[in-house]
Amino acid sequence: MQNVQTALWVVALLVAMAFVFDFMNGFHDAANSIATVVSTGVLKPAQAILFAAFFNFVAIFIFHLSVAATVGKGIVQPGVVDTHVVFGALLGAITWNVITWYYGIPSSSSHALIGGIVGAVIAKTGVDALIAGGIMKTVLFIFVSPLLGFLLGSLMMVAVAWTFRRMRPSKIDKWFRRLQLISAGAYSLGHGGNDAQKTIGIIWMLLIATGYVSATDTAPPTWTIVCCYMAIGLGTMFGGWRIVKTMGQKITKLKPVGGFCAETGGAITLFLATALGVPVSTTHTITGAIVGVGSTQRASAVRWGVAGNIIWAWVLTIPASAFVAAIAYWISLQIF
Repeated sequence: MQNVQTALWVVALLVAMAFVFDFMNGFHDAANSIATVVSTGVLKPAQAILFAAFFNFVAIFIFHLSVAATVGKGIVQPGVVDTHVVFGALLGAITWNVITWYYGIPSSSSHALIGGIVGAVIAKTGVDALIAGGIMKTVLFIFVSPLLGFLLGSLMMVAVAWTFRRMRPSKIDKWFRRLQLISAGAYSLGHGGNDAQKTIGIIWMLLIATGYVSATDTAPPTWTIVCCYMAIGLGTMFGGWRIVKTMGQKITKLKPVGGFCAETGGAITLFLATALGVPVSTTHTITGAIVGVGSTQRASAVRWGVAGNIIWAWVLTIPASAFVAAIAYWISLQIF
């Protein structure tokens, strides 16, 4: 009986840690959803936060759990995951999120979690326990998602500029202030749909490993889905203003038309990735789209030094979180 009680206590602790990560994901990535709409003046910060949080949660009714399935079953071989691996993965991801939030660096919560899983698993059994297909798909989209965001954002900006070339700038601004509400809502949907599912996936992984859910189940328990979408929405409501400033002001100056094109290009990318079950970075995606929009004006419109610092954070995210996760895995062996 004591062993069962201990197991329940450990599982409850890890589920709570997962919710903390999910909350921090929303907090850390709030900038992805609202930086453009705030920086263009379409919404005030408080309005934008509530707006984004609402659409983060509404995503629960729109997207299938394909990303959750990838994280829960497509990264690590069955039977390898245990409570120590999950603890290491979550602590590695949370630590990296705190560091990058403190310094205002828009890194990827998603890849921090994947890096955490990889680091903890390698510490336990080595690389043979990893599923190459799931890892490669995730790593590939580190490059694909910002490039696709860049391409779609820049193409939309060119198309809009050509279509409305004869219209007065004041009228264009008026129209796109309204349209940006649609694009910001769509991006927040994509953010909630892709990012909440990563936490659903790791809780699913934990419940399978501890025997509370069967590995043959096609979906995790409903409470995990609802709680994860609520946690990321609440995290977004509290926001991460250090990163909002970087995303909305430091990379390039945006007008409503540019914000619309960046958000729409980013939203299309997220919708596509979620449909394919790929856990992508909403940070990478919107950054690529913002840079794409800025580059259509002139190369000097983009502060490439800031963009370069962000790229370095992208490169370091998986190995840094993996390193912390490996240490956390060994510590957990001494705790429970």
